[in-house]
Amino acid sequence: MIDLDEIKELIRSGIPDAQITVSGGEGKYEATVVSEQFATLSKVKRHQAIYATVKKQIATGQLHALTIYALTPEESRR
Repeated sequence: MIDLDEIKELIRSGIPDAQITVSGGEGKYEATVVSEQFATLSKVKRHQAIYATVKKQIATGQLHALTIYALTPEESRR
């Protein structure tokens, strides 16, 4: 299995400026990722950027499900 800190570091490796919170367990997790990089991206592109950082763990079954909330700093303040 994978732990919360590992998921955070994987996401941070691809989106270094992000503020990341991860919760969950037993293969099912929820990540809130706040980054200025998302300002010009659609919701789909934001999710793709995050999934790209954990695709190996999904493929190997370490990470079964990841619910993503991808926000700009402005969106996170609403």
